[in-house]
Amino acid sequence: MKKIFLILCLTMFSVVLHAQPIKVVYHITEGIESAAGALSNITNHLNADSTVKIVVVSNGAGIDFLLQDAKDIKGREFSSAVSTLVDRGVDFRVCQNTLNSRKIAPDRLLMEAKLVIAGMSEVARLQAREGYVYIKP
Repeated sequence: MKKIFLILCLTMFSVVLHAQPIKVVYHITEGIESAAGALSNITNHLNADSTVKIVVVSNGAGIDFLLQDAKDIKGREFSSAVSTLVDRGVDFRVCQNTLNSRKIAPDRLLMEAKLVIAGMSEVARLQAREGYVYIKP
């Protein structure tokens, strides 16, 4: 009887676990070229799994694509791609420490970007407290 109960509990746990959407944090720390590739990866990820919850955390040179008028190497503004991804449920978070150290005013960020105190601690918090999977494109 204990064995049947244990199997039933494990089965129910498995069903609940698989019913929850996958949560992923994309960590962008490098410049424009890296960000362009990451946005492409994120789009592909959403196309493969529309239920995935994605948070993009950027710090260091990784914030550059979230600045107003930032363009990829082909001259296309990032604002359109970011806006499209936000419409699909992606959150973009920018490190306040990076802005401070680089003397960048927060009003230079795209309106879709949200500030966090420290990018690294946000990545750690998402992983440890909210169960996000880490991807560094």
